Amino acid sequence: MLSSNALYTDLSAYYDLMCCDINYLAQSNMAHRLQQLLGNGGNNHLDLACGTGPHIRHFIDYGYQCAGLDLNQPMLDLARARCPQANFMLQDMCSFTLKKPVDLITCFLYSIHYSASIHSLKQCFASIYTALNAGGLLVFNAVAKDKICNLSAVRHSAQFDSSHFIFESGWHYRGEGEQQALKLSIAKTTANITEVWQDQHTMVAVSFAELQALLIPYFDVHMLAHDYDKITPWDTHSGNALFVCVKRPS
Repeated sequence: MLSSNALYTDLSAYYDLMCCDINYLAQSNMAHRLQQLLGNGGNNHLDLACGTGPHIRHFIDYGYQCAGLDLNQPMLDLARARCPQANFMLQDMCSFTLKKPVDLITCFLYSIHYSASIHSLKQCFASIYTALNAGGLLVFNAVAKDKICNLSAVRHSAQFDSSHFIFESGWHYRGEGEQQALKLSIAKTTANITEVWQDQHTMVAVSFAELQALLIPYFDVHMLAHDYDKITPWDTHSGNALFVCVKRPS
């Protein structure tokens, strides 16, 4: 079994395959629209846990000056090759600093949960608040711990070169405490020989009420349905939501 960082380091070249079913364009377009509607309209953008930079590619096309932040250097190397116009930083999103504040901060793919504790999540929001200009916008998606079904998983397959891949991921919450797990499995079959990588990431577990309580000291918070095709209020029942947070005056 690989450590969580080793999984992404050793298989960083396959990361885009692992996420090939994600509509990065729709997610980026939604954040862009929300910045125009609720944010300050500025075009300086930071993507937290940016991975290989697919969201940043779209924001550059929208005319933003972009930066990306991640803890994994191989991911950042791939992101830099994809988006040479952007600035990339090897930093922890729970304690990052910027030389110059930005107008929009995004954090998709539930990556806000990589803050592995409530204390770290508080630090993350404090860092984001400091990094935003007046009226700046934070957009991220999250999952509620009390809505997680431990038996559910997302599975898809992809072909790359002469290999067939099967990717599977799912949340697991034991029903108490401030940590949940993201379980990952990758199976690679080449010439009828299959290799399997399995890993488990420790991530912060919060209810949506707890998330709102952490955000309110810093932001005016809007909760939207996890639907990137239209702007719709959260239905109060779904376990997935899009958080749109406008920086409050200091």
